[in-house]
Amino acid sequence: MTDNIQHQVAQRHWVLIAAMLAMFMAAIEVTIVATAMPTIVAELGGFAHFGWVFSIYLLTQAVTVPLYGRLADLWGRKSVFFIGVSLFLLGSVLCGFASSMAWLILFRAFQGLGAGAIMPLASTIVADVYAPKERAGIQGWLSSVWGFAAIIGPLSGAWLVQHFNWALVFWVNVPVGIVSMLMIARWLPENSGEKRKHRLNLSGSFWLMLCVSALLVALLQAETLGYWSLLFLLLALASGFALLRNERAAAEPLFPLVIWRSRVIVAGNAGNLIIGAAMMGISAFLPTWIQGINGGTPLQAGSALAMMSIGWPLASTLSGHLMQRTSYRFTAHLGALLLIAGCSLLLTLNRDSSLWYAGFSAFVIGTGMGMTSTTFLVSVQNSAEYHIRGICTASIMFSRMLGSALGTALMGAVLNYNLLLRLPDEQDPVQQIMSGVTREQLPEDSLQQMVMQVAASLHWVFVASLVIALSSLLIARAMPRHRPE
Repeated sequence: MTDNIQHQVAQRHWVLIAAMLAMFMAAIEVTIVATAMPTIVAELGGFAHFGWVFSIYLLTQAVTVPLYGRLADLWGRKSVFFIGVSLFLLGSVLCGFASSMAWLILFRAFQGLGAGAIMPLASTIVADVYAPKERAGIQGWLSSVWGFAAIIGPLSGAWLVQHFNWALVFWVNVPVGIVSMLMIARWLPENSGEKRKHRLNLSGSFWLMLCVSALLVALLQAETLGYWSLLFLLLALASGFALLRNERAAAEPLFPLVIWRSRVIVAGNAGNLIIGAAMMGISAFLPTWIQGINGGTPLQAGSALAMMSIGWPLASTLSGHLMQRTSYRFTAHLGALLLIAGCSLLLTLNRDSSLWYAGFSAFVIGTGMGMTSTTFLVSVQNSAEYHIRGICTASIMFSRMLGSALGTALMGAVLNYNLLLRLPDEQDPVQQIMSGVTREQLPEDSLQQMVMQVAASLHWVFVASLVIALSSLLIARAMPRHRPE
């Protein structure tokens, strides 16, 4: 099968709808489960392992993203898509039957193994059935799924746990996934290109999974593991070196050499790494500012953060039109400037800042991220041949996930270091001002001092986000000067 596939699919819009359904299923999973977790913990217990319900899902998802991308190139998009969605749905069903927190964590890991296929495969399939000049606009439709899921996920999660059993939070995705697979089976043609046997690099897959797993555990659980996280970093370094040696000797490497020879593909991955890292400055710490510094409610914090999810798909759709009228480089530069402007607005937050101002800052950041990420993705897909488009798309998704983990670790370290310098005698000052009960019990002078020092510490986190965002301008310069053709 070649790029001529777009002429073979008479009902391309049904393939697009199927891909959007699959992406919606994966996108809503995070927000709907987060809303239901207090109810789930109340029934299953095991609050101490609360974080692992999310971490294990993200870990297994991130580890498998590059593998699914390569398998899609070797075995075909359709079959690998079915495998991934089937694993995700089976994991979802099992999560609903979990009788303890330990079982839920295990089933979430299984669910994540399937989730790693959904984003890269859905995006790759859509890129296959649409011509290069159409992909920029179509990516806006795919991005809109995330904005819609960010709004409907918390609302539907709260409604389900209030009126029904919490298991429905996991089972609600099953009919969506089945419909998506039926539509892909009906309207996406089978591979029709060169037929030859492929051999997956199993040893390379092992080293990749070990390297990524060790790195993500070290980054995501650094605060829990303490100095033990250094051992995981050493393991990641050693397995990464083994992977590099394996890739050089393999007949069919996981990451074909042509990927690293392409300036556009390398720049696209670097750009998404930056986007993922900068995003954590707002996703993880803006709610902390609103609740801890401004004394807002969780609903207000969530509302402000939702503005980023609204700005992202709007800018993604706009970037498609801009790329057609200007160039990849101009659109990437404009997105980078918006990202920098949004991060700069965060630096102007103070204790009297309104919720609307915080929401506007999040919206500007979302537009910058939506514009840059879409430009990077489309430029990579348009520069990649069919036989490597799957792994190229997957590498973009993986880079953003890795960037998020790196950003979480970096900015968490910046915050903790500042708190240690400013409030050396206080035990977990952020938790004290975030908890309504504890906050009311603090003497007024102590509370004001603690809020002031936490605010100053959070400002340094926003400075780190701005520095990271500034580097996106350099990446934008590597984008092609021409328009999608």
